[in-house]
Amino acid sequence: MQTKDINENIEWAKINEDVLRSMENPRIGYWIAVACCVAMVMCAVVAEIYQYQTGMGVGNLNWPHMWDLYIATFVFWIGMSHSGTLLSAILHIIQADWRKPIYRFAEAMTTFSLMTAGLFPMIHLGRVWNMYWVLPYVSDRGIWPNFRSPLIWDAFAITTYLTSSALFLFIGMIPDLAICRDNARGWRQKLYTVLSLGWQGDDRQWRNFRKIYLLMACFLIPLAVSVHSIVSADFAMSIMPGWHITSFPPYFVAGALYSGCAAIISLFIILRYFFRFEDYMTIPILEKTCKLTFAIAMVWSYLTLVEFASVWYGHDAVAKEALMGRFTGAYAPLFWLMLFCGIVVPFTLAFEKLRRHLPTMFVVSLVLNLGMWLERYMIVTPTLQLSYYPFAWDVMWPSMVQWAIVFGSFGWFGLLFLIFVKVFPSVSMYEVKEMVFHRRQHHSPALAEQLHRRAGDPKPGEQPSTEGA
Repeated sequence: MQTKDINENIEWAKINEDVLRSMENPRIGYWIAVACCVAMVMCAVVAEIYQYQTGMGVGNLNWPHMWDLYIATFVFWIGMSHSGTLLSAILHIIQADWRKPIYRFAEAMTTFSLMTAGLFPMIHLGRVWNMYWVLPYVSDRGIWPNFRSPLIWDAFAITTYLTSSALFLFIGMIPDLAICRDNARGWRQKLYTVLSLGWQGDDRQWRNFRKIYLLMACFLIPLAVSVHSIVSADFAMSIMPGWHITSFPPYFVAGALYSGCAAIISLFIILRYFFRFEDYMTIPILEKTCKLTFAIAMVWSYLTLVEFASVWYGHDAVAKEALMGRFTGAYAPLFWLMLFCGIVVPFTLAFEKLRRHLPTMFVVSLVLNLGMWLERYMIVTPTLQLSYYPFAWDVMWPSMVQWAIVFGSFGWFGLLFLIFVKVFPSVSMYEVKEMVFHRRQHHSPALAEQLHRRAGDPKPGEQPSTEGA
């Protein structure tokens, strides 16, 4: 039986009404989530102040174990950022209609993930006031920054990707911001008036909007791939056992898409409940997202096995010893949990009944991201524990300070995201209208014209108006 991605009989005025109401009157669960995120952020702030005043020793960071939770979580958040904008751009280019109700919050997820990831190099640096050392500014004396350092590459990549993603998100919101402007009062109306950039919805504006949005989508696809390839170069360019692997760039990109898709499923279910978006974030759209996640999970699983095979059948005895240390060493329980979460659990996405059960999919998406976080941790810590130097052969476990800061980073991301969906429309109103219009025309032209006349919508072929309900 064919299922519909969205209710085709919904009127355009109701689309405006539903989305605008979501910004004013969310369910009580929204405010509980905000309170939890604030508490998590405060835990991280207290831990960082203590680490700042006492020193990095309270984080159990010293030579040679200079990387641990901070860098692993940094890579996790960079990976989380990729699916939102990258999948939105790809699905926009191939004109996949089911992306339209969900791409807005996915792009916002990208921006806030990058803003969270950018905190960890500063936290890991210890001397926060020296953060300018890793910024890619011009050095006339050739002393600093060191442009041969992967940290500078990261600074270039993150800055470029954050700027481009935020711009892509903002451009896509302009027509919706005009709708908000025409329906808001007080400080909201002033904010939307400035951000809508004088949008009136005439033919010239729509033509220019379509062109620049498509151009940005084409630009962001190679940029997103290159960013995580650069992050993988932080590891692959070294000679450390377990890191010096040529398959790291595609492996990191696949892992980034994997974790990002799992996060989209989590946020999909949360927003559907908080803001009563059952008519827009439908079960068929969730099913398509789950199928895409399952396909990416299989690619990631294949690349994981390829990495193991290349080390096992290679001639690097130290790298082979490091690999066996993951399977049987002190970190083996975490390693096997990572394999279970990342390779076994995704098979639940292959069953239709499970894909359509929201509580199950929410738990599965959280488990998948747990596996992706463990994968980053298993890349960083076991290699430092089994490197070439005998004095490094020691098991190091994170301290409570590290755990508190990492825990708080999830609260920081959640708080930014919850503020965004309260102030800005999390569902693209104009694209949902286009989606409804095309579905009506395809299935019942007579019904489409009747509903257009009743709702005061423009005639077929006209651009949607920005006026509110």
